[in-house]
Amino acid sequence: MDLRGWIELDGKQLSSGELRKILISAPHSVARFGGEFLLSWDGCTARDHFGIMPGPIPAGTITCNGRETGKVLPPVPDLPLEDAIIAAVRLRSDEGICAFSGGVDSALVAHLAQRPCLAIGLAGSHDLGRARHAAEAMGLSCSYITITRDEVREGLSAVIPVIPEPTPVNTAIAVTQYLITRAARELGHERVIAGQGADELFGGYARYRSCTDMALLLARDFAGLPAQAERDQSVAALNGTFLSLPYLDVRVVRAARLIPAGEMVCSGVGKWPLRDVASRHIPAEIAFYAKKAMQYGTGVAAVLRQLARDNGYKRSLQGYLDQISMTGGGAEW
Repeated sequence: MDLRGWIELDGKQLSSGELRKILISAPHSVARFGGEFLLSWDGCTARDHFGIMPGPIPAGTITCNGRETGKVLPPVPDLPLEDAIIAAVRLRSDEGICAFSGGVDSALVAHLAQRPCLAIGLAGSHDLGRARHAAEAMGLSCSYITITRDEVREGLSAVIPVIPEPTPVNTAIAVTQYLITRAARELGHERVIAGQGADELFGGYARYRSCTDMALLLARDFAGLPAQAERDQSVAALNGTFLSLPYLDVRVVRAARLIPAGEMVCSGVGKWPLRDVASRHIPAEIAFYAKKAMQYGTGVAAVLRQLARDNGYKRSLQGYLDQISMTGGGAEW
């Protein structure tokens, strides 16, 4: 048996011994497994429902001897959003470190998990300052890692060969994730508990505040999450880590989908249902704070633009990224 990640059954995380017994005595139970996993045993492979853990088979499938034999669909109950988030974080908080930026997504997870936190950014960056403020206000233990231009360049060289589509946005996020997960590994952690997926589930992007069909936009963005997971987990794997995503727990996704799309934005504020839940656990000032995306808040995106200019690509970061891709990932000064 080989397991990457973790598995739960009926709300209880399984130990390796319990898992082995199930595979021997009740292998049909694999179809009911929750968690974030890639599991192989006796010529069979199974992958978690949403495909949070990367693998050679489609998300949510069971294959044996190269043939699909079933689907993974954990039978979780319908829960109120607050209860669903609490359950999702509880199942992930036995180990690991929380990626923390001081925004509502990571702040709620960090408060519920009560795990050590990690914030990164260039000197003077928005995210380092905001994370420190939020951690102190919430009484969290947090490590603050100041990254440099050289480290961003090193991260760029590392991620370009492994991310599926090196666009400016994808690359900036990937470099940020690379530096976060590298710091997590240096601090002794394999699991990095993160807030990805909240914007797509709860309408957190600016475009949601002016769209004419919220339900369609939410569905489209949610459909793009597997590609994001592939990008982020590929980068995390470079550092021997993996991202654990409570907002993409089946319980939370189900609870979010029961909320009318029109309620995701209220008075011009996105992610309203999530913020409402968060305000019952963390200071309202943090729950309703509008934070920059990670690649901008850390300063990574600005450094990438400067690297492009320094290498003769004054107006085209994409051109610079294409040039690096063609030379095998070696970023120039």
